[in-house]
Amino acid sequence: MARRETYPYELGGSVLIAGLLSLSSHGLADGTGHPPYSHPYEAQTPLGSPVTRAVGHAAVGNGPSLLSPIHAAAGNTGGSLMTVQRGGGNGNILDTSPPPSGPDESASSGALIWNELTTGWKGFSQLEIAGTYSRPEHFSKGKLRTELSRTGQFGANVKWKISGRFDYDAAYDLSGFYPSEVRRDQRYDFFLRENYLDISAGDFDFRLGRQHVIWGEMVGLFFADVVSARDMREFILPSFDIMRIPQWAMRTEYTKDDLHAEVLWIPVATLDEIGRPGADYYSGPLRGAGYLPEDRSGRNIGNSNYGLRLSYLKDGWDVSGFYYHSLDASPTFYRVSGPAAPPVFQARHDKIDQVGATFAKDFGSIVLKGELIYTDGRKFNVTRPAAVDGLARQNTLDYVLGLDFNLPAETRLNLQFFQRVYFGHDPDLIADKRESGASILLNGKIWNKLEAQALLIHSLNHSDWMFRPRLSWNFQKDWRWALGADIFGGRPTGLFGRFDHSDRVYSELRYSF
Repeated sequence: MARRETYPYELGGSVLIAGLLSLSSHGLADGTGHPPYSHPYEAQTPLGSPVTRAVGHAAVGNGPSLLSPIHAAAGNTGGSLMTVQRGGGNGNILDTSPPPSGPDESASSGALIWNELTTGWKGFSQLEIAGTYSRPEHFSKGKLRTELSRTGQFGANVKWKISGRFDYDAAYDLSGFYPSEVRRDQRYDFFLRENYLDISAGDFDFRLGRQHVIWGEMVGLFFADVVSARDMREFILPSFDIMRIPQWAMRTEYTKDDLHAEVLWIPVATLDEIGRPGADYYSGPLRGAGYLPEDRSGRNIGNSNYGLRLSYLKDGWDVSGFYYHSLDASPTFYRVSGPAAPPVFQARHDKIDQVGATFAKDFGSIVLKGELIYTDGRKFNVTRPAAVDGLARQNTLDYVLGLDFNLPAETRLNLQFFQRVYFGHDPDLIADKRESGASILLNGKIWNKLEAQALLIHSLNHSDWMFRPRLSWNFQKDWRWALGADIFGGRPTGLFGRFDHSDRVYSELRYSF
């Protein structure tokens, strides 16, 4: 069983879920949080985000670093607690007649409870097969993912959501290619997804529980999406709704006219899942180096995360600004060996502060988006042997500008330029003082239910790139079959070039329900 974080609220969350299932007797509506997207770069946009509030469905991915690896709110309607849902749990037929009496009363009550427990669930099952063709060739994935979610409400002002996902990867049972620690870590997982209560009170909304908090959304990489933790064991290759890991949080939102404000508190932070050395996409700074177990000791209430975000909509411009203090979800690799010894590293998590802004504007069929983030307190690896821990503290400014075009023949083109600036640049830093890059995404329908797309992300400083072609066939309602490739190139120290040995082809079959 893969190691999972221990959350101090999981027991309470389980009791809450059991209570929700036993108490709820109401109409339900759709609330999966994960609809069947036509391509892996089209992430669901949360309520209150710039795209939702300003430009509608303009799909455009995002995180703590510039070239660093790169859904959620679901509403529903329902009856009161005094109504009994009939008709398969679709919320369309409500029977308010008194419960049956007589010898069949017990059987009828049992049938109603069973109906409540077994209807109204949404989700997906997805089979993913991949083979790595770079030397050495190997079978790298045979994963089955299944996610279930359900939403409901208690009265008019209290709503809830429960969801979970189970992943099993047969590649780690059928192949002896990977080290035993990698096989144990990635063979199977159970994830608590979003599990929360929503409470409305006038202009205020409160969300308590495990939830996604998405403050930015661009294509292919993470920028202003600073709150999300991520499963990085496949780098940035899965779709964002699969990569993102919800946080246990208390969030208060205030909406008045065109002003929206959020206050966020995360008592104990959820951190990125980075896997184990020897995995195809392990993020350590030096291939072949030694690595100690990751240090997650900073995860405690004394290192709580908190933040504030304000957004305003004016003349079609959706502008936001935020401050976020956190235990960095992304690890920093400390060198724990001496300067003359073979390198040994340990992943640790430091406290950082971030200030950022986002904007979005719709110009007809063109959407302009931008994000900017200043980060204080993060450390980076340097090549200087005498450097303490092999690191240098560098404050950074990341920004990205994107244009999204809706073209004829159901074609979409997205262009992005991004840059990271290092303040007080250390000359022994692997990165340049200004690291720039660009991306292009082209997606379109080529025949009936067949779609083609290609994503290229390329550094403008070095030969460092990732190319992802993909074909998707929506051959039946709720069914999708995809074929694609993930190809990397560049120098061994580059963000993408370090995975030059992990080029792969893959196939996916997904059923959504």
